[in-house]
Amino acid sequence: MPLDKKTLEELKQSLLKEQGDLEKSLGKIAKPVDKKTGDYDTTFENLGTDRNDNATEIEQYTDNLPVELTLEKNLQSVLEALKRIEKGTYGFCENCQKEIEVERLKANPSAETCVKCG
Repeated sequence: MPLDKKTLEELKQSLLKEQGDLEKSLGKIAKPVDKKTGDYDTTFENLGTDRNDNATEIEQYTDNLPVELTLEKNLQSVLEALKRIEKGTYGFCENCQKEIEVERLKANPSAETCVKCG
């Protein structure tokens, strides 16, 4: 049974909130390259040209990069789910095309696959 309008709207609002939270978190450690695709570049504070300053900058960059990549991947999943809502394909498994369980979507609104395929 396809998602009813109320449930779909609740899931969409959950996705929009998650998008805002992810963009806020990313904004602390990265700058947006393309907000439509969720592409960001890791940033670091420019401390100076001193050798120790450069080492600190590199350390800050290497600490931020994996966090940025994880947040970026999550944001891209959210953006893709919002696109699927707009196209009318949201809630269907990308592998088997069967409906994704509502409980799974409520737990993870950006889910792309059903439990069996996931």
